[in-house]
Amino acid sequence: MQQPDPSVAHPVPGFPVTYIKPTITRSNIEVGDFTYYSGEDFESCVTHHYAFYGDKLIIGKFCQIAAGAQFMMNGANHKMDGASTFPFYIFEGWKQETPPIAVMTNKGDTIVGNDVWIGQNATILPGVHIGDGAIIGASAVVGRDVPAYTIVVGNPAKPVRKRFDDEFILLLQKFKWWDKPIDEIQALIPILNDSDLEHVKGELKRLCQNP
Repeated sequence: MQQPDPSVAHPVPGFPVTYIKPTITRSNIEVGDFTYYSGEDFESCVTHHYAFYGDKLIIGKFCQIAAGAQFMMNGANHKMDGASTFPFYIFEGWKQETPPIAVMTNKGDTIVGNDVWIGQNATILPGVHIGDGAIIGASAVVGRDVPAYTIVVGNPAKPVRKRFDDEFILLLQKFKWWDKPIDEIQALIPILNDSDLEHVKGELKRLCQNP
């Protein structure tokens, strides 16, 4: 049986699904192994990402990003401390010097954890941090940080519920299955897909005690 290969851009022949990492050309985007996009050109989903801002988009491993998702970076922000937000300095003929980066709105890096599912047409705004295992609903607009293993929906995106109880979430974050070798993950798949959560919790406790 062929082993999964994170360096293969198109892991499902004849189907528009892309492992993102091998397709990245921008130095300010970092993506972990096996994170995929339901489309061909992930970088087109990352907008207003200008090198002079210095912000990065960092996405973990095994994330699932649906078609139409957008990551809006800090270059989309306008200076907001004056009477007008209009960027005169961009256009020819207007007498405004380009403001220094230090006074522009910059909310820092956008960071997505591991095993995060981002639904179709969701928008992630600049500087947001999304925790491991979170689920972002379709067409959600995420302007605030999302805790690990939390489901958020809507515009603005708001939490619906945690996916698991706190003990289960701590076990998952301690175990970090996404960092295991491929052979070990293969053996873990029955546990990761088991809907008997009490059984899974017991297995995670055992595995955390006996790594």
